[in-house]
Amino acid sequence: MNKKLFVISGCSGVGKGTVLKEFMARNAANFILSVSCTTRKPRQGEVDGVNYFFVTHDEFEKAVKEDKFLEFAQFAGNFYGTKKKFIKQKFEEGLNIILEIETQGALQVKKKMPEAVLIFIAPPGAGVEELEKRLRGRNTEDEETIQRRLAEAKIELERSKQYDYVVVNDDLERAIAEIEEITRRELGHA
Repeated sequence: MNKKLFVISGCSGVGKGTVLKEFMARNAANFILSVSCTTRKPRQGEVDGVNYFFVTHDEFEKAVKEDKFLEFAQFAGNFYGTKKKFIKQKFEEGLNIILEIETQGALQVKKKMPEAVLIFIAPPGAGVEELEKRLRGRNTEDEETIQRRLAEAKIELERSKQYDYVVVNDDLERAIAEIEEITRRELGHA
C-alpha cells in the first residue's frame, strides 16, 4: 500500500501544535511526525533530532547547494527545511508522514510531490483578530514579533486557498476528528 505525506500548516497561534500533538497521540501507530532542520536556537525542552535537527547557517546553506531538501524556507529570521533523505527513509519503513511546516514550504512540497495532501489549520472567524488575542495571551513575544507574525498570518491565510483542505480550529475535538477523517479518506480507509 502506498504511504502518504500529509503537510499541516497554520498561522502562529492557531493551535496547530496542540491539534497535532493530540492527533499523533491517537494515531501514532499509523503516522510519524517528520523532523525538520532549522537554524534557530532550541527552545527550552526541545531536543535535537526529536523536535528539530538544529544546524548552523553554514550547514544549512551547504545542504541547499547539494539539493538535499524537499523544501526549505526562511521564516522569522531563521531557515527551516525538510531533508529528502528523511522522507524517503520513512516511506521505506512503511510509514505515513505528517510534516508540520509553514505555507511557503508546503507549496514547494506540493510542486515536487503533487500526491502530498496539504491541510491548513485556520483560526475561527475572520482570522487575524483571534490570532492576535491568542498570541498576546501566550506572553512569549514582544510587540514587534507579534506584529510580524500577524503580517505573516495574512499571507498564510491567502496561501491556504491553494491547500487541499482547510480545518477551522474553533473546537479541538472537532478539528482532530476532521483531520482523522481527511487522513482516512486520503488513505482509502473511509
